[in-house]
Amino acid sequence: MMDFLHKIPNLDAYGNPQYFVYLAIALLPIVIAMYHQKRLHVYEALVQFGFIFVMFTGVKWHQGMALLAYIAWEFIIVGGYMTYRKKANNSIVFYVMTFLSVLPLLMVKLTPALLGHHSFLGFMGISYLTFRATGMVMTARDGVISEFKPAMFFKFVLFMPTFTSGPIDRYERFEKDYNNIPDKEEYLDMLQKAVWYVMLGFLYKFLIAYVLKEYFQIFLEKAAIAKGGLSWPLVGYMYVYGLDLYFDFAGYSMFAVAISYLFGIRSPINFNRPFISKNLKDFWNRWHMSLSFWFRDFVFMRLSFLLMKKKVFKSRVTTANVAYIFNMLLMGFWHGVTWYYIAYGLFHGVGLVINDAWLRYKRKHKKEIPHNKFTEIFATFITLQAVFVGFLIFSGILDKIFFK
Repeated sequence: MMDFLHKIPNLDAYGNPQYFVYLAIALLPIVIAMYHQKRLHVYEALVQFGFIFVMFTGVKWHQGMALLAYIAWEFIIVGGYMTYRKKANNSIVFYVMTFLSVLPLLMVKLTPALLGHHSFLGFMGISYLTFRATGMVMTARDGVISEFKPAMFFKFVLFMPTFTSGPIDRYERFEKDYNNIPDKEEYLDMLQKAVWYVMLGFLYKFLIAYVLKEYFQIFLEKAAIAKGGLSWPLVGYMYVYGLDLYFDFAGYSMFAVAISYLFGIRSPINFNRPFISKNLKDFWNRWHMSLSFWFRDFVFMRLSFLLMKKKVFKSRVTTANVAYIFNMLLMGFWHGVTWYYIAYGLFHGVGLVINDAWLRYKRKHKKEIPHNKFTEIFATFITLQAVFVGFLIFSGILDKIFFK
């Protein structure tokens, strides 16, 4: 069996144009059926299983085994907690089950730092599956989800278009879309948007991001490392890396949303012109939105409420500042247990604290501080520089320059 899996060619999601040819052929019956307001439940499941299967064949077959173990684990945790939640609502049980839901991802993230090698539990997409499963536990605690439906659990957690890198959806929103097939006019609008997103995705990911990386980023990285210290090549690398990161990930996200639309699922948009943000809070409302909103709702808001409920701090401002820094540090840790990811989280946490302080100051001194087109452009410029400095930290090149 293992030899068979090892011999099958591996096919990464949205990795090359060939993938889209296979996808178009497989999805055609689904599109036709959806247009006629019918959902091909079994065929949809087989198509999604097939594309997930080829993600974990060839050299990645062991990741497929890890995926099976992970899904079994989350099924037990989420199903167990939701069954329990119908009868009781003990906080300790909730915290334990939330921790157990996150545990596989925690082990995957900590293993390289502690043991020096990747965890055997790791597989492509584990972070985004964890966000979905853990979100189910948390919304069950809130009473938003009242019934555990095994079939819908698998459909949601293993939704193929957004499997590897999001966008991160919410169970209640996904279930509503799945059970309410759009009418012909709505679906035609979704098809039109899907075609547009695919075209933009190709432009972003396979053209702009490719050129930025192959013709500029690699050259500037080598030049910056060779030069050492702070240098103009490093400044150039900072901007090119940030742009490449955006166009590559935004392109992927457009593909994921487009294919979701073909299934009749309105997966959330991940980017909304982030480089026109007027401050850091505005930036996080535009950049990787499904991730930032997930952390906002399930970490920042809950931590703020808990700190206020326990009266840990007298000041609401102090409470919010602590929650900002903890939230962004956790996001940094999620990217990886390395100093530059953690520093990136701290950088944005402190940045949000400063941002809030400035906004409070502006509200108190409206008459003294001018607000016009020039100040808006200046605010956007300053925010953009802060964002790209954050990207520079995130890239890890400073580790190669100063610590290698």
